[in-house]
Amino acid sequence: MFSMTRRTVLQSAAAAAAFGLAGKLEFTRPAFAETPVEPTVGFYKYTVGDIEVTAIYDGIWKKPHDPAFIKDVSVEDTKAALAKAGLTTEFMPIPLTVVVLKMGGKLIMMDAGSGVGQWQANATHLPANMVAAGIDYKAIDTIMISHFHPDHVWGLMEKGTNTPVFPNAELIVNATEYNWWTDPSRLAKLPEGRKPAGKRIAENFPKWKNWKLVEDGAEVAPGIQIVAAPGHTPGHSVYLANSGKEQLMISADTMYVPALLAPHPEWQGSYDQDGPTAIATRHKIIDRVIADNIRISGSHFPFPGTGVFVKDGNAYGFSPVQI
Repeated sequence: MFSMTRRTVLQSAAAAAAFGLAGKLEFTRPAFAETPVEPTVGFYKYTVGDIEVTAIYDGIWKKPHDPAFIKDVSVEDTKAALAKAGLTTEFMPIPLTVVVLKMGGKLIMMDAGSGVGQWQANATHLPANMVAAGIDYKAIDTIMISHFHPDHVWGLMEKGTNTPVFPNAELIVNATEYNWWTDPSRLAKLPEGRKPAGKRIAENFPKWKNWKLVEDGAEVAPGIQIVAAPGHTPGHSVYLANSGKEQLMISADTMYVPALLAPHPEWQGSYDQDGPTAIATRHKIIDRVIADNIRISGSHFPFPGTGVFVKDGNAYGFSPVQI
């Protein structure tokens, strides 16, 4: 049983799948007035088998609309998708949720957040919300990294000094991701917009001794497997946590804005380094989640970053958990 500490609301199509109802149901979504941009609660606990999962709100990027955000898709089309999902159309809402798993007596953090004020000025909430959730930064045993984009790894470093925040925690990452970003020839090949991030990674990450580089399919902790999910970045990975008969897919940026990419999985985001591969990965991961009845969390899903996907022809319906 996937239990939650607060009331879970499933929309009709997701409920049909979750409870085995026959037939296709239409989604009913709340108006934006009922869907706040930022949550009123900073953390959310639920269980998957014996795993205690804590979703922690880091902040939100209120991204100005940009015709280049989705390749060959107009701002009007992205606004229409947001409106249909019951979200604001004033900007592109991109929240960030960090997940911490308590399992086997250890605390495992899934990505490190964006660092206080290092990604966006209002993405500053992770430390305080971790304290509120009863999680001590210094008690984190392991951090499993999905990929090296700033909103997922700047939290590994102090602002200004680049001092490691978790010098004693084991840092796990797909070897492909680590080797791609730290290749000595990489910086010169990066687009101008990515050079600052590439430079910071290249100058700091190789100095640290607590990295553990792993390959696709490795068991990275008892009950957790890393699964390659390339496209967004070359070594972008998701993590599959198992406890008894229950599973949780920590999907990172596979489906980073479900309001856009669930109904339009073929859309290529400007932050997808290899668009066609990202699309193939998106279908592979979401189809697996649906077929195997796996719970899923996503870094940029509406907080608390979890929900239910259902098939809708070649696309998907998505219903977020609401609190």
